[in-house]
Amino acid sequence: PFSSSGRRKMNLKSERRGIHVDQSELLCKKGCGYYGNPAWQGFCSKCWREEYHKARQKQIQEDWELAERLQREEEEAYASSQSSTQGAQSLTFSKFEEKKTNEKTRKVTTVKKFFTASSRAGAKKAELQEAKAPSPSIHRQASIETDRVSKEFIEFIRTYQKPGQDIYKQCKLFLDTMSHKRDLSIEEQSECAQDFYQNVADRLQTRWKVPPEKVEKAMDEVEKYIMTRQYKYVFCPETTDDEKKDLAVQKRIRALHWVTPQMLCVPVSEEIPEVSDMVVKAITDIIEMDSKRVPRDKLACITKCSKHIFNAIKITKNEPASADDFLPTLIYIVLKGNPPRLQSNIQYITRFCNPSRLMTGEDGYYFTNLCCAVAFIEKLDAQSLNLSQEDFDRFMTGQTSPKKQESDTFSPDVCLGVKQMCKSLDLLSQLNERQERIVSEAKKLEKDLIDWTDGITKEVEEIVEKYPLEIKPKSQALAAIDSENVENDKLPPPLQPQVYAG
Repeated sequence: PFSSSGRRKMNLKSERRGIHVDQSELLCKKGCGYYGNPAWQGFCSKCWREEYHKARQKQIQEDWELAERLQREEEEAYASSQSSTQGAQSLTFSKFEEKKTNEKTRKVTTVKKFFTASSRAGAKKAELQEAKAPSPSIHRQASIETDRVSKEFIEFIRTYQKPGQDIYKQCKLFLDTMSHKRDLSIEEQSECAQDFYQNVADRLQTRWKVPPEKVEKAMDEVEKYIMTRQYKYVFCPETTDDEKKDLAVQKRIRALHWVTPQMLCVPVSEEIPEVSDMVVKAITDIIEMDSKRVPRDKLACITKCSKHIFNAIKITKNEPASADDFLPTLIYIVLKGNPPRLQSNIQYITRFCNPSRLMTGEDGYYFTNLCCAVAFIEKLDAQSLNLSQEDFDRFMTGQTSPKKQESDTFSPDVCLGVKQMCKSLDLLSQLNERQERIVSEAKKLEKDLIDWTDGITKEVEEIVEKYPLEIKPKSQALAAIDSENVENDKLPPPLQPQVYAG
């Protein structure tokens, strides 16, 4: 509580300004006797923290209850769908992709319920009912990923010292500005983002004299920080027709499930285990693109997918791949993978990616090829596949399939498991033949090595027999000069030492 002198000083200051202040209005609304701050809705700091803590615990409890209820609904829906579709399962790739897409869409919808305004209608209604008593405003905390990216961005800009402080101020100002421009069209927001990238890069180069390589790295971090926070507002917004385009492309790819690699002239043989692994990795990368938030990370997924394609072509052809081989293979990968929200991801990258990265380098090249692949799929016709219009129409309607017909071997009543088993037996027989061929070649190689060894040994023996080795006796050693061979050498006898008696 304030002392009498402190209240007197407050009254004197107010009287000087011509304002009459009632001391009861200065006290905390909770009645603790401390001064209440108008910014905290009339509470003192201690009471405001208590109220905030109570409201926050209540909100957490409501979120937990909502999560448990949604989890139960999810399990019940999944159990019912499993029981209803258990007798009609299909092993084809298109059915598997459709089931996976539906499962992912259902999970995404469930997660979105936590963050949409409709899911919190009950909580907000309860808060409005309790609005008679003042309560602090509560905002949902940012997601874990957003917090992580923010911490990484702050740690990064600390290495730039004063330029880093300037970057952080510019980013905060941009985020505050964009929060008041939600009603703008997505094209106008894209222009704001592109102008912001250009201004920050120019500011680093002209004002702070930062080297180009450090500018590029700083712009990558700026893009990561900005777009992680703006992702839920600018990715596939409701004001655009991106979602309709996604559904149209997905439906188109499903209708083209019958397209074979031979029709697209794809130089990839999936019978080779290494090539098959590369194809699976490429499909995984192109599907993983939808889970990223930053345009640069989405471009990285496209780049990894493209490199796996190049490796698959190189292994198949035993030579480096060319651009003419890459684009048909990329089209085949897109048809086989059917990535979710493909058009939305392309539009998001085009609108909000750093232009210096998108217009240059291998990321920009691979992204351009992906756009060409999607455009080709949208306009794919009979002439593109060297088919007649009648065959193309029959394939699109599902009347017939260009794939290998199995009616000669199996009856229509045979289940897919038996067909797959027979295919596996055929593959095992082929592998057995290949193994026997390898074993015979190995035995032949062993025989050749033995024959070569015997031949070399025989040749050496013939040469030794033709040119025998003669070992001559040792020559007689010369006599020593001081030997006693007087007759032959006519030399006097050696001197004998003489002893003199002294």
